[in-house]
Amino acid sequence: MTYEQALAFWYGRIDYERRTPLPGDLKLDRMRRLLHGLGNPHERLNIVHIAGTKGKGSTAAMLEAVLRQAGYRTGLFTSPHLSDVSERIRINGEPISPAEIVACIEQARPVVQQMEQRGQGSPTFFEVGTALGILHFWRRRVEWAVVEVGLGGRFDSTNVCFPVLSIITSISYDHMQQLGHELWMIAREKAGIIKPGRPVVSTAMAAEARPVLIRTAEERGSRLMLLERDFHCRYEWQRPDPTAEAIPWVQVTTAARTWPPLRLGLLGRHQGINAAGVVAAVEELRRVGWPISDAAVQRGLAEVRWPARLETLQTHPRLILDCAHNVASIEALIDTLNESFPRLGQRILVFAASSDKDVVGMLRVLAGQFDHYLLTRYGNNPRAVPPEKLATWLHSVVPGPIEVSTYDDALTAVRAAQQLATPNDLICVTGSVFLAGEVRAKLLQAPSENR
Repeated sequence: MTYEQALAFWYGRIDYERRTPLPGDLKLDRMRRLLHGLGNPHERLNIVHIAGTKGKGSTAAMLEAVLRQAGYRTGLFTSPHLSDVSERIRINGEPISPAEIVACIEQARPVVQQMEQRGQGSPTFFEVGTALGILHFWRRRVEWAVVEVGLGGRFDSTNVCFPVLSIITSISYDHMQQLGHELWMIAREKAGIIKPGRPVVSTAMAAEARPVLIRTAEERGSRLMLLERDFHCRYEWQRPDPTAEAIPWVQVTTAARTWPPLRLGLLGRHQGINAAGVVAAVEELRRVGWPISDAAVQRGLAEVRWPARLETLQTHPRLILDCAHNVASIEALIDTLNESFPRLGQRILVFAASSDKDVVGMLRVLAGQFDHYLLTRYGNNPRAVPPEKLATWLHSVVPGPIEVSTYDDALTAVRAAQQLATPNDLICVTGSVFLAGEVRAKLLQAPSENR
């Protein structure tokens, strides 16, 4: 099998990242059969399982960085990818190679074909990807696998694992068609990753969500460490001079101790909360016998890099790429922009979004925060909202005149923003993971033009 044939097999599966799943589409039967046919490699891994509406990817990246600094061989499984599918499966920070993808798919394909022949269902794109990640981690003998949930938790394909520890990050409104229209319903789906007798750490603060997590942990006999009840954090930032980007710190207090201030490699109060969850998780892992030094925590949190999370791709003008794609993450983005970057000139927004999101709610948060709005669409997923519809929605939530233009191509919109900007201006590209991935790949292809 060639690499192209392997990718064709993988991408030939039903893909719920490109087509919104309907109720009943998400189930665990196929995943269990697929992993059983592969010898149940997930049962031989030490796993930390992470769910949440927002923050789960950043939390996964932070924890993996800490575990790697502690000297462990780490696997990291996240989704979706930005530019290349290999980003989803990493060992010690390195994406899976084409040859390794081929080897894993050659092992998985006969199992998939046998399932289909027996009428046991056809595994989806994400299910095959989850199996490839787990299989790769087992083949390469990782000591820790940090696994991010794809959608929800209870019926996500990653939920076949029995982790050493679970983490549930912030819970807010997203994927309501699949998870429910009330926060307690969404929390119930996220809480589905809590396993009997296994500890869980949560940074969820929504009042409607917390009782669901507490009750589920009690029912399953799982020790729950909850932010603002069992551990606390204080986020601070320093700016070397009035024109500089802020330097973020977090101080975490647990029942055991008050940690010294920890430097963060990712910007924003929300990242301070995610880091606090990682510190609480480290203490839980220590409690069950896994050595992780304070120095590993300090280095991991300071040195973690997670693309498209308030990532600066150019300066003068500053171009920031962020994959915020729901109301809560857009709110966190705006708070961080206002706090971390001095307003020296104009602010210019390049925005695209997916049709299954609360786009009007996102635009309502963005309204009044920018001087120019360049609305576009991404070309790598059919869920993109036409820019003309975005313009109509934006005008509906902005009472006065506003500078709005539309572009059918995302890179053209970014180039227009760069032409519009002066050296002291700030350009923010946001609204979708798919937009972030498309723009990032194209801009990094020509780095000399983007400095």
